[in-house]
Amino acid sequence: MQRVTLSSFLIGLLFGIGLLVAGMANPAKVLAFLDLAGAWDPSLALVMGGAIAVGLIAFRLAGQRKVSVLGEPMRLPTKRDIDRRLVFGSLGFGVGWGLAGFCPGPALVAFGALEAKAMVFVVAMLAGMAAFELMERRSASR
Repeated sequence: MQRVTLSSFLIGLLFGIGLLVAGMANPAKVLAFLDLAGAWDPSLALVMGGAIAVGLIAFRLAGQRKVSVLGEPMRLPTKRDIDRRLVFGSLGFGVGWGLAGFCPGPALVAFGALEAKAMVFVVAMLAGMAAFELMERRSASR
């Protein structure tokens, strides 16, 4: 367990540093990337391309294993259907990202840097997660 916790910390630290170095924790840079009709900054496309390439290789390797490198069971997503929940959730994510310039990972990184806008975003994100959890519990109890 301690090995898993330490590995999680180190991987999270590496991810956070990567987000900072790439500029993903800077809402102005993200909004410039999303502004296709204005002064578009394509530099984050390289970050996305790199992430997709690394993720593609990692998921291919992970799909061939029953347990992780640390001995934990592999829990890869299996659901592939596109349903109403996925579409509306994606739209909500995109609208939030486009309005605030943050998605969850970079928001947590900027929160750690004590950026006020990120703190508001993270609190709102947690409230949204809590509301979702309540709706799921109500739906399950019916």
